[in-house]
Amino acid sequence: MATPFIPMVPPPLPPGWTEHIGPTGQPYYFNTVTKESTYVRPFPTFANIGPPPPQAAAKSKKEKPLVKTPIPGTGWVRVLTTEGNTFYTHKAEKRSVWTVPEEIEEAVAQLEKEEAEKKVREEEEKKVKAEEERMREVERIKSEVEEAVGKRKAEEPVPVDEVVISKKARVEDEDEDEEGGEEEEGSDDDSEMEDWQREAAEQLAKEAEEEKRRLEEERKREEEEKAKELEAAKSRPLNMPERVDLSIDEAKALFKTLLREKDVNPLHPWDTSLPLFVSDPRYVLLPSVSARREAFDEYCRDRARELRQSKVKQEKQTTSPKEEFERLLNDEVQSTRTSWTEWRRQWKKDRRFYGWGRDDREREKRFRDYLKELGEKKRAAAQKAEADFFSLLKESGIARSGAAWKDVKKGIVNDPRYDAVGSSSLREELFNTFIKARETAAFQTANSSPKDDDSKANAEISEADRERQRKERKERAVKEREDKVRSERSKVDADIVKSRQGLNRGEDELEFRTMLVDAIRDPMVSWDSVLPQLKTDPRFTNSQLPLNARLHLFHGHVDQLKAKHMANLHALFESHAPSLATPFTTLPVSSILSSLPATKLGYDVRKLEEVYAGWQREREQKARLAFDEMLNENAFVEFWGRLGKIGGKGVDEGIKADDIGEDSEEIVDMKALAKTVDLKEMVMVLKNDKRYLMFDHEPEQRERWLRDYLVQLSAPKLSVHVPESA
Repeated sequence: MATPFIPMVPPPLPPGWTEHIGPTGQPYYFNTVTKESTYVRPFPTFANIGPPPPQAAAKSKKEKPLVKTPIPGTGWVRVLTTEGNTFYTHKAEKRSVWTVPEEIEEAVAQLEKEEAEKKVREEEEKKVKAEEERMREVERIKSEVEEAVGKRKAEEPVPVDEVVISKKARVEDEDEDEEGGEEEEGSDDDSEMEDWQREAAEQLAKEAEEEKRRLEEERKREEEEKAKELEAAKSRPLNMPERVDLSIDEAKALFKTLLREKDVNPLHPWDTSLPLFVSDPRYVLLPSVSARREAFDEYCRDRARELRQSKVKQEKQTTSPKEEFERLLNDEVQSTRTSWTEWRRQWKKDRRFYGWGRDDREREKRFRDYLKELGEKKRAAAQKAEADFFSLLKESGIARSGAAWKDVKKGIVNDPRYDAVGSSSLREELFNTFIKARETAAFQTANSSPKDDDSKANAEISEADRERQRKERKERAVKEREDKVRSERSKVDADIVKSRQGLNRGEDELEFRTMLVDAIRDPMVSWDSVLPQLKTDPRFTNSQLPLNARLHLFHGHVDQLKAKHMANLHALFESHAPSLATPFTTLPVSSILSSLPATKLGYDVRKLEEVYAGWQREREQKARLAFDEMLNENAFVEFWGRLGKIGGKGVDEGIKADDIGEDSEEIVDMKALAKTVDLKEMVMVLKNDKRYLMFDHEPEQRERWLRDYLVQLSAPKLSVHVPESA
């Protein structure tokens, strides 16, 4: 009897493994947990036979960075992913590796050691806190027990049937009688409570010691497991299959992971970024260059969106918009002469500028307030610097009469109060003011010498008066200097205001023109009719232009609209009237009246006919000028027209018959030839010119113009064959 055929069925795959068919038809196997791919079918072990775990059956999520830890002293960053993998990246060099680079092995080891020590310290702190909590609980129990004992002594004695202490029961049987055992029970209660408290304390201490020993064992065991995991992670290489034909989605996911690991800049093009990752084995997982570029473009879009969102979020979390605007003012506005227009043009695209304020008016108001504050600060600083400089001169003791500034400043140049006065000319001027004040004080002192016997008695009073006068003169000199500086600054500020007004006038006119373009499209409106509409626009109400300037801009805008529509209407006329002789009655008047230019300009039939007549007149004038220009440009007409007048028979008899020379026969022959060239031959040359054809409806007038042109031509002075006499 033949043995029945039994098909060979392969064993089931272990949990976490899935089978796939590549483009070539060859099966391969992928582990969703370890991310391992292989062509060899994995065999299950007896321990692994059973239903696959839920995490293996579920679709794996995209692996992303979870924790980023900078390596101290290096440019490297250790990244822990959501799948538990660890790799190292160098942002400046755009390089990422799965293993620890040799150059940072010591730094990584030191970092891991510090992290382990930190974790140990945290666990010890947790244990200490737990022990403290436990001791507080013990103290609480003791206090409750003592309170209960005190209450029981104060009240009538009650027999104790059962006492529970830390999960241990104690039962005391009472055999004494109620009548004769009251005094004995009182003494027994005291000794019993003392024993009970001592036993409770010993039991709590024993349990605390056991808990401490258990926590210590758990800590050691966790440290050993962590050390083993670190050693295994270091020794485990990156498992990359030699050749696996993945699906398009899987290959694209791995390719995007490669780009993210290399930290490819999403703003750089494909050609620039290609050298960063072309040598990686995952580059060839996608089958074609077009597929790789498509995946690269998707990565760039997603990565750019992430970076933009993170940047916006970070900027929002750092400081408020008003603080950013104030910081921009403090950093970039250093002079009170700074113009708002120039400063706004420079920083209007900066987020710190447009991130605060409802509009430019509010920002300009804060800008001008800041200029006032800055001016006050600089003015106060200048006054303080001048006062300190006077004090320096007074303390130096060398500012005597007749002293030169160049000699004096050598002794005080190293003092900070010298540098506080920013201008060298101002220092010299302050020095001269100080010297004049000293000379005035000395002169008054010399003229006020005592002449009577009471001078000695009033010496102290005179000295006080002189000191007061010197102080007043000094203050007066400083005040005069301040007034002078203030007047100069007011002149400069006035010039600045004038220049700003000129700039602001240009900006106001530009903004007003923009408003007119947006609001007015009808060329037939008047100022009074459109004024209510314009008043609703903030650009109209905020404008600083006077009324006459606004009216001038309004009429200019309306004239531009009219000129635009009139040009379109003339183009419409030209399309229907190609000839100068086309009358108005032959035009499609109804169609032209319904066109946009005619309706915008509000023309009826009579007005349209007038406009057409004027356009025809202008057109005829331009055609007449073009006809004359054509005659001037035509060399044939000019040559034979001039040659026909050679000799004494010309119109103006420019060349006499006896001035022709020895070659008169040749010239006479040319003159005779010119007579044979009549007007018809000239017309044959000109008839193909559009400027000539425009007057086909007036042939007599056109011929008359041609004859007039020939009459105006003059004969040539000499023939080129006749030499000029000296």
